[in-house]
Amino acid sequence: MNIDSIAIPANSLSNYEKQIYDLKQLLEISKSLSSVLEIKKVIESMLYICMCQMRTLSAALFTLNGFEATAFTLDSNYNGMELASDINYSVPVDHPAIQLLESTNMTYTYEEMVDILKTRKEEIAFLETLHPSLIVPLKVKNRLNGFLVLGERIDLGEGNVYSSYEKNQIMTIASLAAIAINNATLMDMTTTDMMTHLKLKHYFFSVLMDKIDHAFIDSRSLAVFMLDIDHFKKFNDTYGHACGDMVLIEVASIIKNTVRSEDLAARYGGEEFVVLLCDVEQDQAFEIAENIRKAVEAKDFVFEDQHMKVSISVGISMYFGLNEMTAKLLVEHADEALYESKNTGRNRTTIYTEKKNTKKKKANASKNPEAKVS
Repeated sequence: MNIDSIAIPANSLSNYEKQIYDLKQLLEISKSLSSVLEIKKVIESMLYICMCQMRTLSAALFTLNGFEATAFTLDSNYNGMELASDINYSVPVDHPAIQLLESTNMTYTYEEMVDILKTRKEEIAFLETLHPSLIVPLKVKNRLNGFLVLGERIDLGEGNVYSSYEKNQIMTIASLAAIAINNATLMDMTTTDMMTHLKLKHYFFSVLMDKIDHAFIDSRSLAVFMLDIDHFKKFNDTYGHACGDMVLIEVASIIKNTVRSEDLAARYGGEEFVVLLCDVEQDQAFEIAENIRKAVEAKDFVFEDQHMKVSISVGISMYFGLNEMTAKLLVEHADEALYESKNTGRNRTTIYTEKKNTKKKKANASKNPEAKVS
């Protein structure tokens, strides 16, 4: 018999082609998730991928906010879901549902979970409000670092039923996502200041270098702020270092809550902070800097029943993508503008200009006769 004449059933060929296609998709998903190290972007990408692959209308991810967290929380990690305002979407690590997900390596429908935990049904009632079609554990080295809740499926005749093949596929995606989230969390920890929860200086420069390159290619503008707490030493000297830490934390919080979500704020060192804004014009950058400065000035800082006023000085440097620029030089320009703010009374915002830079060089030259002024 001629082997070439053997007929392959159409359904077998179709299944084979689907498996090849799905493997290619998993490879692309792996590349996509492993190429991003920002935790928010990893989660957004994962939710989108899962919704597309499983044809669901919504998805949500419960994660641990740090390795020492005592609960899995939803926060803003959801897409397409309407949350109930009176429900606390936080699950303690010792919750029976968590213990179930951690002890096995399989998916569950809400009904299956209710049946298994029937004596504790009221404890997983919060899941019902999400209208889940499937609950999927995310595990790294047999440790649960989150769980995915898939919402209702797009009705293609199967309803909310998942085949064994689909369950295996979503578990594979979940494994890839768990590794990506773990790596992003580690990256976040090593690039974040533990006191202020802002990014660290070295991470800021890494991002700034990339943004300058993109701005130069696309002729886009960006701004860098240097911010310094005025007379910071007096808080430590008068009330102790605990007071100084409180001031740093509160100022950092104001900065983080005032800049846009796409901006990057970092602790530069000591009482200095830096901010990077992309796709922003000079007037808008100045307005954002002033909003930060005014918010700090208006806040009532309280430490051990002592009310204190705090102010900051700000320097701004702009890059318009028209010439080559280094991250170091752009930050130096912002620092020189900050020097101008400090030198002219503090609690103000100054934008870097070559004229102001020349004045500073002349002032330094008068103190040091050997210094040159260009």
